[in-house]
Amino acid sequence: MAPVEPPTITEAGLTLRPWRPDDADAVLRACQDPAIGRWTTVPSPYLPEHAVGFVAERAPAGWAAGTGAPFAVCDAATGELLGSCGLVSLDRAAGQGEIGYWTAPRARGRGVAVRATRMVARWAFESVGLRRLVWRAEVGNHASRLVALRAGFTMEGILRREHGGTDSWIGSLLPDDPTPAPGREPARPGSVEARRAAVFTGDQPTLTAEAPAGPIRLRRPGPADVDGAVATCRDEAAIRWTSVPDPYHRRDAEHFLGQAEQQWLRGTGATFAIVGPAGMFAGSIALRLSAADPAIADVGFLITPAARNRGYASAALAAVCAWGFDRLVLHRIEWRAHVGNTASRRVAEKAGFTVEGVARGGLAHRGARVDVWVGALLVDDRST
Repeated sequence: MAPVEPPTITEAGLTLRPWRPDDADAVLRACQDPAIGRWTTVPSPYLPEHAVGFVAERAPAGWAAGTGAPFAVCDAATGELLGSCGLVSLDRAAGQGEIGYWTAPRARGRGVAVRATRMVARWAFESVGLRRLVWRAEVGNHASRLVALRAGFTMEGILRREHGGTDSWIGSLLPDDPTPAPGREPARPGSVEARRAAVFTGDQPTLTAEAPAGPIRLRRPGPADVDGAVATCRDEAAIRWTSVPDPYHRRDAEHFLGQAEQQWLRGTGATFAIVGPAGMFAGSIALRLSAADPAIADVGFLITPAARNRGYASAALAAVCAWGFDRLVLHRIEWRAHVGNTASRRVAEKAGFTVEGVARGGLAHRGARVDVWVGALLVDDRST
């Protein structure tokens, strides 16, 4: 493939230029950052020879072969290296390229990656003639996803086990896609998407609550919870009122742990193990974000038989809802239970939920449709 002539592009306070051998020291410093090592394909540990090889060999080779277009992102006024952005792969015959980027730690929070991505995209469409740009990131890399959204990419889905057994998000940008106006991007600073990304980028928190029988903790579920989950889900009440597998095996509990981990990585909600005062597994509670309305979530919980009638469920429900309102910017949290599940209804009402009515045939349960109570807690309810 014919080489691509590397340009120098300056706008929006940035200069994008080809990499130079004297960039090696700055690249080496930037790539010591744990986030770059965690979410990109740079070697770890990142050594001086890696930086020299990138700026002096691999980057120029991509331009010369026409298979890539890597840019150094610099401050237009000072020349300071701020990051990297460019086409990590380029197929002009197919009219497609894949964009990749990273930002040095000291340059984050200034919109550098978003501006650079838009600059590369315009150049790729207008000067190279591409018809489609692709963005990929490992599921859980919410910072990269935010950049892509702000740059105008449309999220297309998840590629399962694409690289090394991990799932990847994929998005695309076309030449005629509208560019979000500054301040009106779907993931602008302070937006719901940005605030949630900040939550899910970090570790799942541990919440605390006071129950009548003593304090409880809500933490990330782990392998130590498998036996407790099995005992809980084999209980007659769990089988009667929920959709847990029947019979319930250890592999089902292990699958539950995997689902909880993926839920957090994908930013679709959070599942917590409920731990009693003596460190005993007392059950679990899950908050699931609505795919249709980002302001709504639903909640479900299970309490192990030995921990019932101690107020753990209502205390856990109140704590999870408060976290959802405060950190995930929710407006409404919904609760559903089979008509007749008075224990679940009491828990919800003690936590402040209002039962709004009955959804006839509202839930599929073991081959049949059953009626369910529907209730909700609104963020405004906390002030009444």
